[in-house]
Amino acid sequence: MASLKKRKMEKVEIYCPKCEWRPRAEDRWFCVPSCGTVWNTFWTRAVCPGCGVKWPSTQCLACAVYSPHEAWYHYSDPVVGEEEQVREEEKHVA
Repeated sequence: MASLKKRKMEKVEIYCPKCEWRPRAEDRWFCVPSCGTVWNTFWTRAVCPGCGVKWPSTQCLACAVYSPHEAWYHYSDPVVGEEEQVREEEKHVA
């Protein structure tokens, strides 16, 4: 459970898993063929604010490739950070 809390506090970087293009706040996606709402899909984690459809994939506006929406979220590796902290603490104890 602690690792889940830590992940929520980590800084997330959002970028295309294929070409690494980074969406800006002013970029927009369309809910088509559903309701036609236009919005930034990363504001709602791919849930259309117009009709509530949860989009499983997101198309990159730069390379046009569809990737699973969750693959756009890149977190630092919490395990690596924890291991480094343990090593530092061991140095100070010895």
